[in-house]
Amino acid sequence: MIQQHSVTIDDLNMTISTGDLAQLASGSVTITVGETCVFVSATAANTVREGQDWFPLTVDYREKFSAAGRIPGGYFKREARPTEKEILTSRLCDRPCRPLFPKGFLNEVQIIGFLLSTDKSNEPDISMINGASAALAISDIPWNGPIGAVRVGRVDGEFIVNPTVEDQYSSDLDLIYVGTKTDMLMIEGSAAQLPEDDFIAALEFAHEAIQPVIAGIEELVSIAGKEKAEFPLVVLNPEIKTFVEDLIGEGVASATRIGDKQKRNAAIDELKDKAEEALKEKLDEDAYNPAQLSMAMEELQEVAYRAPILATGERSGGRGPNELRELKSKVGLLPRVHGSALFSRGETQALVFATLGPTNEAQRLDAVTGGPESKSFMLHYNFPPFSVGEAGRFGFTGRREIGHGALAERSLLPVVPAEDHFAYSIRIVSEVMASNGSTSMASICGGCLALMDAGVPIADPVAGISCGLVTENDDEGKIAKSVILTDILGEEDHFGDMDFKIAGTRNGITGFQLDLKINGLPFDLVKDSVAQSRKARLAILDSMAEAIDKPRENVSENAPRITTIQINPEKIGALIGPGGKNIRRIVEITGAQVDIDEDNSGKVNIYATSEEAMHRAIQEIDLACGEIEEGKIYRGIVKGVKEFGCFVEALPGQEGLVHISELADFRVKRTEDVCKPGDEMVVKCIGIDEKGRVRLSRRAALEELEARKASKEAESTDSEADEEEATETA
Repeated sequence: MIQQHSVTIDDLNMTISTGDLAQLASGSVTITVGETCVFVSATAANTVREGQDWFPLTVDYREKFSAAGRIPGGYFKREARPTEKEILTSRLCDRPCRPLFPKGFLNEVQIIGFLLSTDKSNEPDISMINGASAALAISDIPWNGPIGAVRVGRVDGEFIVNPTVEDQYSSDLDLIYVGTKTDMLMIEGSAAQLPEDDFIAALEFAHEAIQPVIAGIEELVSIAGKEKAEFPLVVLNPEIKTFVEDLIGEGVASATRIGDKQKRNAAIDELKDKAEEALKEKLDEDAYNPAQLSMAMEELQEVAYRAPILATGERSGGRGPNELRELKSKVGLLPRVHGSALFSRGETQALVFATLGPTNEAQRLDAVTGGPESKSFMLHYNFPPFSVGEAGRFGFTGRREIGHGALAERSLLPVVPAEDHFAYSIRIVSEVMASNGSTSMASICGGCLALMDAGVPIADPVAGISCGLVTENDDEGKIAKSVILTDILGEEDHFGDMDFKIAGTRNGITGFQLDLKINGLPFDLVKDSVAQSRKARLAILDSMAEAIDKPRENVSENAPRITTIQINPEKIGALIGPGGKNIRRIVEITGAQVDIDEDNSGKVNIYATSEEAMHRAIQEIDLACGEIEEGKIYRGIVKGVKEFGCFVEALPGQEGLVHISELADFRVKRTEDVCKPGDEMVVKCIGIDEKGRVRLSRRAALEELEARKASKEAESTDSEADEEEATETA
């Protein structure tokens, strides 16, 4: 008989339940906050695939439209590929769970979560992380949890736990914090140039806030947890390790000192081939296991990279722990694009483009759980295989690319001007040209340069850098020695213990992300990492300023110009026309783009690449939305003919009466003698009475036009006479 159990964490309005759904999974829970409910399961495979030398953990989160009482839009009524939000939530859950599995445990583990219900107020991503922690903790899968997660915001200077969607609009901090009882494990988020001291205070606040979550999960384990199963661990054979180490150990240590990445990798590959050949000679063909050689090479390289750093502080290529690689920045590289930049840090290189467009080109967001309906600032990150010197699949946007792009986007967003001050949609595209460590941070630096090159009035320049960590534990498993590394290489990320990315301005932090390969990061190392990161960031900002230190005075000449005009909100329908006919006509005949604010305020943004197109568009909008003014001349259409005169539509939807006495400068017996319905007529507004009735005059319009013509002819004659007189004098 399956029993149902639940634990309620009152402070967070959170309930974690198990036993009611998915009893055949290794572990499953339902986690509810408010009326937002998320289901999470964890399941492990019984066997390890032959030859496997890596841990296959898969985390998938999905949001169903049914959770919000909706049916998917479009032709297909089934949810298709995961959205960007679903992918980012999956990554959020994967990263803190992964390092807590035992070393050598290579059975495939699959964590699946989906949204059951949403109140559109409480975000489900935090519930997904806590649900995964609870599902793994109560399962029979070996795992060194539990962990707890919270979101922290700051409103009016006060930190708040798990702010609602509405609270987040007024918060200057969005911190997702995951940790164990004692240490920080993963963070991610953004801030509005948050000072480093406030950032540390937010982390300490968040660490206290996760403790009730961990305690609740431990309580659930005590009443519903399964006994952990014994899974065979895949470990390196000591004899093979000794053989390979004796054969190529010194060679691997020397190879890792080579500064050039390609030469370094080539040397490592040559040594691996040598070891493979020797192992095949030593062992029977059937006894040779390539996975064992791969594990031996991993351990040798790990020691070769880490040992010199811990002993002397010397890194691959001869750098010290705090030393940045060579920095280079260029802007304005390419014609026709609105903004472009090339940012290089050592062998890492990002070519970044900035494009400005009308506000109607903002990305629409069909979020199930609430939040904004669109975003006008986008950053897309691309990581082609040639950037690491490989041939591979190209054109497919992977989870890593989406995650790195999101980190760069939220790091730049706090300095991008609001749409009501700079009415453009902005798209940044980062093409990674070469990669050897922290291309997401290079994309932030290059993106900032491209924005300034395009003339986007950002608040302050932004730069980013990644710090790594190498530690040595004592006999009790606690960190006895540590070295923080500025500007880590790809190998220092792979064989190190930490990847701590922080971006910001000279004033404070705008974006951050921490990933660990150890079971937690003590707060003294957190503080040192933040301080070391700031020093490096300031140095990078100084280097970037040599290429461009502030936004250009005007937007790029290739970008559309913008003019904002105000119309009577009651005239919006007239501007749009039936079925959008009128606004489409204006766009077609002028070549300009016309956007009407969706708040019905009457604000209209006009985008054009030439002054002529802009002027014509403004004229057409005035014709569609303007009011007839006394003293102005209009070219209208006769709409009706009466005995006493005719009615002329001077502006779309606006008519006035031309009395028969105002049709000509002579006596008109019949209106039909001068005009008929459909005729074009030039008229002048000669009055508007207190009831808004418009009086028009064809006679007055013709007289004024004739007077203007005579005046121009007189000016021309005087000019010609002056020229003749000047010639005679000469």
